[in-house]
Amino acid sequence: MGDSGVGHVVVVGAGLAGLSAAAHLLGSGRRVTVLERRPDPGGRVADDERAGHTVETGASVLTMPELLDETFAAVGDTTAAWLDLVRLDPAYRAHFVDGSTVALHTDAEAMEAEIESVAGPGEAAGYRRLRRWLTALYEVQRDRFIGSDFDSPLELARPELMRLAVLGGFGRLGPAIGRFLRDDRLRRLFSFQSLYAGLDPARALAAYAVIAYMDTVAGVYHPRGGMGALARALAGALGRAGGEVRTGTRVARLERASSQVSAVVTAEGERLACDAVVLATDLTTAYALLRARPRRPVPLRYSPSAVVLHGSTHRDWPALDHHTLFFGGAWRRTFAEIAREGRLMSDPSLLVTRPTATDPGLAPPGRQVLSVLAPAPNLHTGRLDWPGLAPAYRDELLRTLAGRGLDGFADDVEIDEVVTPRTWAERGLAAGTPFSLSHTLVQTGPFRPANRVRGIDNAVLAGCGTVPGVGIPPVLISGRLAAARLTGAHRARRRSRASAPSSVRSTS
Repeated sequence: MGDSGVGHVVVVGAGLAGLSAAAHLLGSGRRVTVLERRPDPGGRVADDERAGHTVETGASVLTMPELLDETFAAVGDTTAAWLDLVRLDPAYRAHFVDGSTVALHTDAEAMEAEIESVAGPGEAAGYRRLRRWLTALYEVQRDRFIGSDFDSPLELARPELMRLAVLGGFGRLGPAIGRFLRDDRLRRLFSFQSLYAGLDPARALAAYAVIAYMDTVAGVYHPRGGMGALARALAGALGRAGGEVRTGTRVARLERASSQVSAVVTAEGERLACDAVVLATDLTTAYALLRARPRRPVPLRYSPSAVVLHGSTHRDWPALDHHTLFFGGAWRRTFAEIAREGRLMSDPSLLVTRPTATDPGLAPPGRQVLSVLAPAPNLHTGRLDWPGLAPAYRDELLRTLAGRGLDGFADDVEIDEVVTPRTWAERGLAAGTPFSLSHTLVQTGPFRPANRVRGIDNAVLAGCGTVPGVGIPPVLISGRLAAARLTGAHRARRRSRASAPSSVRSTS
């Protein structure tokens, strides 16, 4: 794989991974056609128009916008030409059951002042040390672990691995954060992000604090027009650069001749001959199209899922920012319930997103758009009767928020959709979770399902189920890595590293 002569590449799936792969392929001189079964691009980062307001139906937290810059630059364009990104301050506001509130600022001085006001100067000093540690952790992992492809676990034998060990990256996340912060509220605020990767903070490797770096140091952003604007902008830039993005087009099968995919056939019977294919779909969908399965000694393990309530209201609660966390008291028990016991949270911790706090144009005048996210067991862990359970659980979540300071929330919010793990499964997501495979040790880096497919020379995978993993930054990188597999750029990059003097390699 990696023939510089590859001409026409078909990308299946117009989520951010597929669009990123398409941009990098188009920028390297390939002809690219992107096929998407839904009416609009976006995948797990999309939105929907309902009764005059825009609902963000997927991811709502955007970090590391420089990866968008890289993707647009691949086709000779810029993020600023297509998107207006607003940095959120605070990135989150957190409410705790004792009635206290902490605003999470990504500006160092503002966050230090916030922590000193709620927890004292000792915790503020601990935050300064934590911020330096998070930054060092990210710098070690950025290029060689997050931004790299792997052909073998032996490639982990790099100087950065030792540096990561020295930083404590192979300890546990909860205790690692505890080395810097004593206040339990602050420990939660700087470790809850591991849930995005399907991990309990008490059990996750400390290396996953890199997600907290993205949230609490690098900054959180919102694109005006809603999160779906990201995919619309990338699709527009692809079109301007000569690529083709076709929505409402479902792929039925792939034609193969020995170890080569020769064509992609749509549900309507159209045959698109191709020199290579990128499958930027859910992992199970990709393997089904390839008529293959991953060769693994243990079954794939999926992240917990989520119940999401989408709605709107005429009320404007002062306690709600763009992203607001409501932590329950039983923090540790929560993870055991949803990840291991397959039960609903007995004391919910919830994320409420109100994009109209930043982008009022997403709703008619006088209206607010709201989404409530509650972590939940996936369909493999919990065999729950979601069709029967959903109405009662919706009401329970609304009452919980009303009891945590959002007076009248249960009566004044109009819920127009309840998304459950069963809903995610009906949308084609394995195990009924939008968070894909969990980032356990045996599903990370070279141990995660690879983006190359054994026995097929010209097919690669992209998306959150393959390297590097879950979240907007990783899937944008995933698209770039998939493109590099086809163009041979990954081999050229390895050769340049191998030929660099050791003193340079160890510090780059």
